Amino acid sequence: MECEIPNISINDDTIMQDIFSMCKSIAIIGLSPDPEKDSHKVGRFLQEQGFKIYPIYPKEETILGEKVYRSILEIEEKIDMVDMFRKPEIADALIEEVLQRGDVKVFWLQLGIVNNQACQKAKENGLLCVQNRCTKIEYGRLKRQ
Repeated sequence: MECEIPNISINDDTIMQDIFSMCKSIAIIGLSPDPEKDSHKVGRFLQEQGFKIYPIYPKEETILGEKVYRSILEIEEKIDMVDMFRKPEIADALIEEVLQRGDVKVFWLQLGIVNNQACQKAKENGLLCVQNRCTKIEYGRLKRQ
């Protein structure tokens, strides 16, 4: 398997700070019910920072006290950011759902996840795209600055 290097991504701290300032609601794709999993830890952290989270997971009814959805298309409320904890190839279908919604501003692929094609499509459609970075790490790092 070949590892892709991100060639489309936000790396500017000012823009990153703007992302966290403008985003209030985050759909977390692959938010696990297992407290030991990174997606669960990140989801809990974001929730504790005041973000409204929408867990997307194939099973469970609630995670972190929030209703679980099977797809972002099921969510009626506005979503500002989609934060993905799935395999890179999932991003191709996910960006299609994101664009279908029309309200998402930020397409974020977690640490270790790169899909330049999906990020290019996001960028071409006016979305900000971050790849291979963790929302929890970046939020914490920027708050300390």
